[in-house]
Amino acid sequence: MIVQSTSALLFANAVARSPAARQTPTASPANIADTVRISQAAREALAASSSSTAPNNDKAVEARLAEIRANGPVNRSQEDHDFLCANDKKLAEISAKPYNSRTADDIDYMQKATGFVNTFAHLSSAEKALYDKAVASGNTEAAEGIAQIALIRQGGEMAGGANGTTYNSRTTEITAANIEKYFSHSIVDPTGQAQSKFQALMQLLQSNPVA
Repeated sequence: MIVQSTSALLFANAVARSPAARQTPTASPANIADTVRISQAAREALAASSSSTAPNNDKAVEARLAEIRANGPVNRSQEDHDFLCANDKKLAEISAKPYNSRTADDIDYMQKATGFVNTFAHLSSAEKALYDKAVASGNTEAAEGIAQIALIRQGGEMAGGANGTTYNSRTTEITAANIEKYFSHSIVDPTGQAQSKFQALMQLLQSNPVA
């Protein structure tokens, strides 16, 4: 599939039984209190240390996540991939979903979190809602038709339409007429799959126009 455009994540257990042992003086209440106070102080110090370290650990994790995302997915090591999936809970939840059940926001977040090209950033809230409606109804082809338009828009503002015309893909609304005249001509796919997805989207739009 070719997109045509003009600008191309883990007691002691013995008690002394000798008389000597039984005659051992017990600690005074004052000494016991001192022991309790010392133990409590130690616990408080440990708790304070842990609480002060947690934010620093969180910052370190976020810093590494940001670095991994910024470097992109092409040369990402398995270690970085595992770190991304282990520390980004939302990404892990989305990844566990079947592809055809992911919402537009799921895909948008996944693209941003993994460093992939964020095509869904070019869909309006209404267009994302239409995508979610297609997914919820099991209309996978129509949903993928919207994803194709998002891909066209990622390629640049100016794209090729019918009969050599050009149009602004990012400002052209998703309607059946615009798909037929513009968007459907911006992807060259000899298999015909791209056109089939556009046709499914056009049918969906007849009863669910983008608001």
